[in-house]
Amino acid sequence: MNADPKNDEADPRFWIVVPAAGIGKRMGADIPKQYLEVAGKPVLQHTLERLLSVRRITAVMVALGADDEFWPELPCSREPRVLTTQGGRERADSVLNALTALADRAADGDWVLVHDAARLCITRADVEHLMETLENHPVGGILAVPVTDTLKTVENGAIQGSPDRNRVWRALTPQMFRYRLLKEALAAAAQRGLTVTDEANALELAGLAPEVVEGRPDNIKITRPEDLPLAAFYLERQCFE
Repeated sequence: MNADPKNDEADPRFWIVVPAAGIGKRMGADIPKQYLEVAGKPVLQHTLERLLSVRRITAVMVALGADDEFWPELPCSREPRVLTTQGGRERADSVLNALTALADRAADGDWVLVHDAARLCITRADVEHLMETLENHPVGGILAVPVTDTLKTVENGAIQGSPDRNRVWRALTPQMFRYRLLKEALAAAAQRGLTVTDEANALELAGLAPEVVEGRPDNIKITRPEDLPLAAFYLERQCFE
């Protein structure tokens, strides 16, 4: 599958990385959650179709499990702008593998948007809003939504405190950073043996401050069985917007 060769950093391009090597243990299903069906299609098919609808995207690199037998059945697996590589044990490993696989295609200053395979309700408008808002930002940032619930810190089942919810946002994806910056931050965290929860966390560990761009609250991630009908509801509602 072909994508354009390296470009000059003065004209950065946009790549998407989708870590899809997980199996989703909390779903309790016989197949990985990204291949469960929602509204007539596998979750990952929905996700990739929406990402590929973004005109400025050069290509999408999908990091797959080593023994993934379901991927070839997806129509998107034959899309010219879809590339694949082998994922890793953890999400951060899969993202780093994908960035390494893009090394002969992406320039240091290109943008990489990392998106969860199981966030099938992402909208093209939200992706484009993230790109347009941050394309001149020195670091990059993430889609996120402000927290509206009262939060509690808990230890051994007992409440220890109530953080100020005005300062707390719920991280979503895509998360968008420069190719070299993100690759170096993930590699440095791995070398130090640090646990990285998302791409923004890797940049934070490198001493940088990513931006937040408010996204849609219906950009949910399939994690538990009850998320499937909720995602179907959101997909149907979005069709009429």
